[in-house]
Amino acid sequence: MTIHRRSFLGGTLGGAAALGCNLLSFPADAAEFRLRFGNNQVADYPLNVRMREAADRIRERTGGRVELLVFPAGQLGTDTDMLSQVRSGALQFYSASGLVLSTLVPVSAINALGFIFADYGQVWAAMDGDLGATIRASIEKVGLVAFPKMFDIGFRQITSNEAPIRKPDDLKGFKIRIPPSLLGVSMFKALNAAPVTLNWAETYTAMQTRVVDGQENPLSIINSGKFYEVQKYCALTGHMWDGYWLLGNGAGFRRLPKDVQDILAEEFAKAAADDRADIAQLESSMKGSLESKGMTFATTDQGTFRAALQQAGFYKEWRGKFGEDAWKVLEKYTGTLT
Repeated sequence: MTIHRRSFLGGTLGGAAALGCNLLSFPADAAEFRLRFGNNQVADYPLNVRMREAADRIRERTGGRVELLVFPAGQLGTDTDMLSQVRSGALQFYSASGLVLSTLVPVSAINALGFIFADYGQVWAAMDGDLGATIRASIEKVGLVAFPKMFDIGFRQITSNEAPIRKPDDLKGFKIRIPPSLLGVSMFKALNAAPVTLNWAETYTAMQTRVVDGQENPLSIINSGKFYEVQKYCALTGHMWDGYWLLGNGAGFRRLPKDVQDILAEEFAKAAADDRADIAQLESSMKGSLESKGMTFATTDQGTFRAALQQAGFYKEWRGKFGEDAWKVLEKYTGTLT
């Protein structure tokens, strides 16, 4: 056992228990540090593909001292479970969308405000810049470390069955499934829609049985969920962007040797950059794929939706909730919203 491992196990949270695994029970030739990463995406999703590659590079660069184990598809529990586990130290790393994380760190949802980003140029300038730094500072206050480069989820688009959504008036009375989110409910109500919060597992059936008129998700998820079987139209609204923060238990990460911390940070940044390229390629090919499966696409004017939200007082309301400091940073990238 090296001096690094002794000092790591002697941390204030109780050694191996602080990392949620019994390091002392491993055989002599086992990794010095065995770390777990959990998330809710399927195993072949770009996030998991790139994190498994990162795990291989980390093992090689540390000479086998560090083993990063990837647990996809909610194997370690729901998002709520894993967020709790990483805070307590029972889980070392977890990827959370800003919307999910906002239950703990409210400002982490600011990037998901409706119709604020026109394209990825604005998104990455903001999230790799001062807006991302502002959010990370708030995340650190709850005992977590957020690595600087976010993984991409994508811009969300609206599907429907009876008619395409082209302008704000088309959403009037429209029953749209959204994931549980105060921000999403607020936005669609401001657009006079009728948001229905449902868990992911209920979404397909809800559209099939006409409990809802439509839903909203990135194209890759619309495809993987086979929504083209129960939805005819897809409006390219790009109404909301969100990504995954790669989170770590702050105390546990800081007790790792400095060289291990640096290698993890470098490889996580590379994984995120590769993931972004994967999602971009996936999204560019997905429209044609969905069209071949019978889905018809409609274009929209984002400006008309943003104007409708401004008139409804949506941005003013959320400016008050996120606070002036964060709002001023946001508007550096989006322009004036209120």
